[in-house]
Amino acid sequence: MIERGVCDASATTIWRWLHEDAIKPWQVRSWLFARDPDFARKAGRVLDLYARRFEGRRLRPDEYVISADEKSQLQALGRRHPTLAPAPGRPSLCEFEYRRGGTLAYLAAFDVHHANLFGRVEERTGIEPFGRLVEQVMSAEPYASARRVFWIVDNGSSHAGKASIERLEGKWPNLRLIHLPIHASWLNQIELYFSIVGRKALTPNDFASLDELRERLLGFQARYAEIARPFEWTFTRADLDRVLARVAEREARLELAA
Repeated sequence: MIERGVCDASATTIWRWLHEDAIKPWQVRSWLFARDPDFARKAGRVLDLYARRFEGRRLRPDEYVISADEKSQLQALGRRHPTLAPAPGRPSLCEFEYRRGGTLAYLAAFDVHHANLFGRVEERTGIEPFGRLVEQVMSAEPYASARRVFWIVDNGSSHAGKASIERLEGKWPNLRLIHLPIHASWLNQIELYFSIVGRKALTPNDFASLDELRERLLGFQARYAEIARPFEWTFTRADLDRVLARVAEREARLELAA
């Protein structure tokens, strides 16, 4: 303002100048170096499966793609005063103070091409709870008699590493476990469903008990399963290549600056 010789300006004008020119330390954009040296291959394989391709060929009608994950530490927060329903001209009113009622885990699996949804509520996450989700899907048709069922998962401890591949593929011969690269949960379609659950079923968090929380999760799941459609996934291998090229360019600039 001194450089511009300002002696009198409206608040709107000053706001516009600051919006255009000022350093904004409160605005932060996070990013990561790609730590997985095999990121492109692993991510590309998942994107191919979304496009119904694997290792250069089209999937057959009796081959399926499942996206699965788990949400841990879902809290039941009982509000100290009853939540008021919305009314004309007024939003719903939710008491700020709450009592903690414990936590649950929600595990879900989604057939990305046929929109079949499976889920279960457990006390916690882990190898055994995830194994029960897998059994819930793989013991049902058409997956039980399918030629292959590809399971896309992240690197969470319940299904990480070669041990998980040996464990699950050993029990289910037609199952193929596909791990995402590290820090690539944004490529897992089940996260879209979890986002919907968070917005539609768990907001506001107002559950007097774990039973109420469980009932809400399973009730919403049943309703969503009735209306579910495959997500319109548009991120392709070409998009991935462009993102990785920008990351490589940024990393090169940082190395030069160092």
